[in-house]
Amino acid sequence: MSDKAEPKSAESEINWGEVRPQLIKMALELGPLVVFFIVNARVDIFAATAWFMGAMVMSLLASWLILKKIAVIPLVTGVVVLVFGGLTLWLQDDTFIKVKPTITNGLFAAVLLGGLMFKHSLLKYVFGDVYKLRPEGWSKLTLNWGLFFVLLAIINEVLWRNFSTDVWVAFKVWGVMSLTIAFSISQLSLLNKYAPPNEPKNMPPIGAER
Repeated sequence: MSDKAEPKSAESEINWGEVRPQLIKMALELGPLVVFFIVNARVDIFAATAWFMGAMVMSLLASWLILKKIAVIPLVTGVVVLVFGGLTLWLQDDTFIKVKPTITNGLFAAVLLGGLMFKHSLLKYVFGDVYKLRPEGWSKLTLNWGLFFVLLAIINEVLWRNFSTDVWVAFKVWGVMSLTIAFSISQLSLLNKYAPPNEPKNMPPIGAER
């Protein structure tokens, strides 16, 4: 009986060594957004921007202390938040913080799609220590993420120009997170299709905001 129970236990076991860092990363990315949402609802967009900037700095520091590294995407996002958040508070014009996601996502899209034009899959430098893919897989994954960032930039432009600040903030916090997680999961079949032989099954990256 013990011999039969062992395979079942092995199959049901979760590799928390791989899952835990992604859950911590998701919590650190989501935290500043939740702060932004709450303060905007209770005060206004300018107070929310100030708190968002502070929470972003704390998130990056926590990432360094807990995970011993700061990922490229959160780092770039944090720098853009500080620059455009600072302009928002200095000029008292919320256009800057609202256009920030367009700039960030447009920058990521330009880097990824531009790299493909020169036959370089730059996403490999971001996720290369997490996933093992054949070159064709990296190219397809990079193209998909590049186009996804273009879509997020377009959605942000439509929302901040045509809807209220509260609608924009709600989508920025909950909508973008949901879309990013759903898109990440949709790439799982690609990750496994182009994984080298004898490699374990991949997990989709978990992310919150871009």
